[in-house]
Amino acid sequence: MDTDNWKLPPIEKIPEAYSAIADDRVIMGDHSAKVRSSDNLKTYTVQWSEDAYTSDDNGSKWQNYSGYPIIAVLLLQGKLPLNRRIADLFRGIPWKELNKAHKNKYADSLADIMMEKTEAERNSIEQDMRIVYDALAGLQLKRLRRGGTAKKTVPEVKLAPFTASPVLETKTEEQLVQLLTLCRGMETIFFSADASLENLWIKTNHGIHLAAEATFGKERFRLFLSEFFRADLRKISHDVKPVMRRLLDSGLPAEGFVFDTALAAYLLNASEGSRPLEKIVPEYLSLEPPEGTAASVEAIALLQPKLSAELKRVGMERLYAEIEFPLCRVLAEMEHTGVRVDPEMLKSFGKLLSQKMEAVQQQAFAHAGEIFNLNSPKQLGELLFEKLKLPSGKKTKSGYSTDIEVLESLKTRHPVVADVIEFRQLAKLKSTYADGLLAVIAEDGRIHTTFHMMTTATGRLSSTDPNLQNIPVRSELGAELRKMFVAAPGSLLIDADYSQIELRILACISGDEAMRKAFRSGEDIHTVTASQVFNVPPDKVTPDMRRKAKAVNFGIVYGISRFALAEDIGVSRKEADEYMNSYFQRYSGVRHYMDSIVEQAKRDGFVSTFLGRRRYLPELQSPVYNIRAFGERVALNAPIQGASADLIKLAMVNVFHRMKRENLRAKLILQIHDELVIESPQEETETVKKLLKEEMEQVLSLAVPLTVEVGTGPDWASAK
Repeated sequence: MDTDNWKLPPIEKIPEAYSAIADDRVIMGDHSAKVRSSDNLKTYTVQWSEDAYTSDDNGSKWQNYSGYPIIAVLLLQGKLPLNRRIADLFRGIPWKELNKAHKNKYADSLADIMMEKTEAERNSIEQDMRIVYDALAGLQLKRLRRGGTAKKTVPEVKLAPFTASPVLETKTEEQLVQLLTLCRGMETIFFSADASLENLWIKTNHGIHLAAEATFGKERFRLFLSEFFRADLRKISHDVKPVMRRLLDSGLPAEGFVFDTALAAYLLNASEGSRPLEKIVPEYLSLEPPEGTAASVEAIALLQPKLSAELKRVGMERLYAEIEFPLCRVLAEMEHTGVRVDPEMLKSFGKLLSQKMEAVQQQAFAHAGEIFNLNSPKQLGELLFEKLKLPSGKKTKSGYSTDIEVLESLKTRHPVVADVIEFRQLAKLKSTYADGLLAVIAEDGRIHTTFHMMTTATGRLSSTDPNLQNIPVRSELGAELRKMFVAAPGSLLIDADYSQIELRILACISGDEAMRKAFRSGEDIHTVTASQVFNVPPDKVTPDMRRKAKAVNFGIVYGISRFALAEDIGVSRKEADEYMNSYFQRYSGVRHYMDSIVEQAKRDGFVSTFLGRRRYLPELQSPVYNIRAFGERVALNAPIQGASADLIKLAMVNVFHRMKRENLRAKLILQIHDELVIESPQEETETVKKLLKEEMEQVLSLAVPLTVEVGTGPDWASAK
């Protein structure tokens, strides 16, 4: 076996590995693993043989260090210590986006994230990162190079060649008219389009036709598109939402879509995320991947009946037809509409941050006794470790390390260190939010994010370019930023948020009558739980008791360990044991659910929501304890988090169609997990508030009521 040793990565790659684990982006096999990127657009393969590893991620391929996919695998294999509580602090972090924004200065990306953590969380994170990093160094990890082989988990299947019809170019006006006539005579039409909608490949009974804007000119081709994308032509393609969005942005109809092979394949195996045809065709058709767009249209036509039959076989036909596929149009319209922002407020916010940065910089100069460049790691390293003689943690080839971990460990040693930390935090706020959001305001004064349907294994949506689901919720900064998202003149924003939806779902699927009764009575569930766990009347529950009960309630949803709970709420392991035992004594149905769902998952190989969304769990068959334990936690949580995703998506579809039926001008503009935001003309506000609350609370008939909190205001902050 041809191996050498991996170089150590930047320490910031450890939190990236935590995110991959917390977001369920790592699918483990016996000798290989698939790790999806944080934007879910790429899937990396990690392979190992004995104690040697290889990966095709960029850090591993080009920088020769063990990248975060390898680290994530080592954590799940138990070769590195994995603290699940710490990993969960990095759930949902858009690393790709952050690293790109900071030009791959990973310490700056991490600093952005750490700003949102409490001091206790930051200390725990830094301590844990150092433990893992030291353990990684101690492994002296070998690199599996070409010539080394990883054992195959499945026998190689010989694929039949993929054959495609020849391309029939549409060259004349008469042929273009004939093409539309052929399409109108077909029950369903399979097609593919390029990103600019300048070329369409369309399958008819005669073959694959190519219609191109370059042949007919922009205006004539636009007329063709307006006919082709009418409602009376039933169309099937692969990944239809981006096509709908481009049509809406171009002022063209986006009607008549009836099936999406990408979305169907995602539902059938959500852990794989969004997959191109090249990966789906071999799996479902046992054919070699198609080459070229014409072959792709042939592939779509062959796949559609196979995927439809499979959705029906596994009981996800309704989920696909009533929720996932209709949501494509809803999201395309939300992306097209966008969210209005006040650029002047953003500029003022940026100026305020600049002023604060200048004041902090002058304070740093005073504390240091000299002027230096706070953005220069070299100058800062020389100041801290040579002039001020502070203990240096580590030294790189280019000088002393001054990353966030090093600075946090030194901030009590000299006041200039705290100045540098604050300066960096302010700089990141300015670049990420003030400057970053200003840079993506379109000509219409709105920000048009992209919602991704096929990224998470749980079914939750994600948002990129920019990520509008990641704006801080609890901090003063988050409130300030939300003020800058505003309604158009004459309109208001309406914000609706499900209250404790995951706990309500737990009450439904566990069948626990005590928990159901608490929700039916309208009492505060955390106060009720505290009263029962601590054996005191509800009016005697203290804020601290409620805080601890809340941690237990939500910890149960995520399969928290007793040790992690003890750390979370700052009590001894014995006290945490007592809380959990009291909880399960009172909510025995929850205990039974937790035991039975894991056993069911081991037996069936998957868990599902009450609307049929499946999550496959190969981890439960792993010989490695840590991987099995991870699978058990997912088995507990996936039916709850998946059902939450199902409900909010169904509510979005219902709200969207009801507003259309009632000829309202109000529009859905944002979805943030369990929260919806609508922009509504002022005269429609009361109608829309009532409609929104009704559709969200009555989305499905459940064993406990769903409650929604609705607010309105001229901006997002006042509406929330």
